[in-house]
Amino acid sequence: MDVEIVGGGFAGLACARTCAARGLETVVWERKLDPGDAVHTTGILVQEVADGEDLPRDAVRRIAGVRVYGPSLRSLDLERPGYAFLATDTAAILRWYADRAVEAGADLRTGQPYRGARNGRILVGADGPRSRVAAAHGLGRNRAFLAGVEAEFVGEVPIDERLHMFLDSELAPGYLGWVVPGVGITQVGLAARRPHRPDLDAFIDHIRPVVDLRTAVLAARRGGPIPVGGRVRPFATDDVILVGDAAGLVSPLTGGGIHTALGSGRAAGLAIAAHLREGAPPPARALAREYPRFIVKRAFRTGLDLRPPNPLLDAVVGTPPMRALATLVCFHHRGLLSADAWRELLRTG
Repeated sequence: MDVEIVGGGFAGLACARTCAARGLETVVWERKLDPGDAVHTTGILVQEVADGEDLPRDAVRRIAGVRVYGPSLRSLDLERPGYAFLATDTAAILRWYADRAVEAGADLRTGQPYRGARNGRILVGADGPRSRVAAAHGLGRNRAFLAGVEAEFVGEVPIDERLHMFLDSELAPGYLGWVVPGVGITQVGLAARRPHRPDLDAFIDHIRPVVDLRTAVLAARRGGPIPVGGRVRPFATDDVILVGDAAGLVSPLTGGGIHTALGSGRAAGLAIAAHLREGAPPPARALAREYPRFIVKRAFRTGLDLRPPNPLLDAVVGTPPMRALATLVCFHHRGLLSADAWRELLRTG
């Protein structure tokens, strides 16, 4: 066997698809019986992902704008022409990626947890923020986390077609709450920097003046850790590689990880194929250049961890600098390392 991948999430499936498409004998071990079972992510896709894949139309919902609320529920609307997010039926999207990996030639073995055995020339840990592969092979571990919880509601919820983001240092210290008009559901979530425990019921009560969920029916609830410490060190040896959440490739600022999961999985697959097929150096060397380091976003994370007081958050919502900064964060094609975006931010100061 050429490649063994532990974990059938976004990163593992992207890696499997890439490896198999390049003729490598590829096996994916997934502990769940179905890749779409027990999803632990909000499932929001950025424009870059939507542009790169022809995703099933009935599993996505296009959302063109963002509304940011201060603790008093004063709000700020943001949009960028040509840029949209996709809310998803995440289980269906994961099954779609699994089908693409199998079509490429990967062997997806569900209901098979990682037990520590090695059979492939390269082992890929795509097994989430508390990676057992990382632990077993002495690789870096995620240490900094948000605690997140999300509920799904069915029924009519009067809400604008936007991503709704709620800043509140009491309810969500170190992060925020959100409401997403999803695919056949409304998603309501809250995350906070550990050790704080998010109180979703208190958040739902707080936002009732702008999002009234009393006539909706709770359909599901989920939660889990979100790594925000940046890329782990080391993330690889010559023959063991971490991808996605296992490698800490989640934005320390926004907690977004699907885009980087797909990107790191594909990058790892390309590097593995070049190494095994063409005699290129071990994949870790190429991936050290490919994997994001989140230098600026880690600096912003430090600021969020200071828990700016709610009166300050209310004071800045709606100001030109806040609008420019929020636009810079939300719309990825202008990114935090974009010189044009920073020039725009400085002009508004």
